[in-house]
Amino acid sequence: MNINSLQKFNPFDVNKREKNKIYTNQIKLLNLHHYKRCGKYKKIINNLKFKIKNKNKLEDFPMLPVRIFKKFDLKSVSEDKIVKKLVSSGTSGRELSKIYLDKKNASDQVRVLGKIMSTILGNKRLPMIIIDQDPKTLGKPIFDARAAAIYGFSIFGTKHCYLLDKENKIDYVSLNNFLKKYSKNKFLIFGFTSLVYENLIQKLSINLIKSNFQNGILIHGGGWKKMEKLKINNAIFKEKLIRKINLNKIYNYYGLVEQTGSVFIESGKCGYFHTSIYSDIFIRDKKFNVLKNKKKGLIQLISLLPTSYPGHNILTEDIGEIIGEDNCKCGLKGKYFLVHGRIKEAEIRGCSDIR
Repeated sequence: MNINSLQKFNPFDVNKREKNKIYTNQIKLLNLHHYKRCGKYKKIINNLKFKIKNKNKLEDFPMLPVRIFKKFDLKSVSEDKIVKKLVSSGTSGRELSKIYLDKKNASDQVRVLGKIMSTILGNKRLPMIIIDQDPKTLGKPIFDARAAAIYGFSIFGTKHCYLLDKENKIDYVSLNNFLKKYSKNKFLIFGFTSLVYENLIQKLSINLIKSNFQNGILIHGGGWKKMEKLKINNAIFKEKLIRKINLNKIYNYYGLVEQTGSVFIESGKCGYFHTSIYSDIFIRDKKFNVLKNKKKGLIQLISLLPTSYPGHNILTEDIGEIIGEDNCKCGLKGKYFLVHGRIKEAEIRGCSDIR
């Protein structure tokens, strides 16, 4: 797949008919690409007796269960072409997903993430607060999902301020210096949902800061497992941020380390996640049949980005429902949907609980 061919499109301005033409052909090409280059993927396809060269509907192409990336090293490039290895964040003793990127795939991820985020942020880089520690100071030997997200989203900012110091405490000196310089104009805030809640809502002392966050734009995602335990949903989360620090522009995102780059952004106007020209979604029942809109089931995610590993068509362990397509009141084209959490039988995946 040549991502350059999609650059002419606004990520959220392609309707169902146009998108289906693109996707049916491109997913077929991606299947052939990985079938020829990844021996393990070829065995899976052969065992499923799936004929890639036949005319298939998009929903008929084979999907891989997300946990297969924990069990096997799946690569569609030679070892010497791999420039980056991503792993899912996880707790001790749990298996981690392993994603292998070559130079092209890593570059495509960055470009597509930039294209998607520009619809919210524009093309100008903004001063940025990151609700985390600086990964460079932690000396981690692996490039995990948490660090990958920080590095990925940090490209949209400048003058980066890391809220937490090496002891994982709020660095009020750095924060106040940042706010003094940049809070009178728009600035960007990024963090995992649980860390934002813990530090900006629970721990931050209003008496110790010398400015406010009213010009901030928050991008956050993941960490909802902890929020569920605290009985904090998306609406309550936003309400608490508005009430405490007067932060109104808040955007949630949904995505997997297995499909880094093709994230799903929540429009601030409607509260739903939206597919872009680079991604698609289906909802499946327990027998893997495709469900109609407004029916809850397993989330299947499709992305045009993965070329160095066969992560283009994944069955997740998340529950969701598609609300509609091309007719959201926010004006964005494509499918729009909700995520309701994890299936109870699934093991807890680290990127849902960052800490």
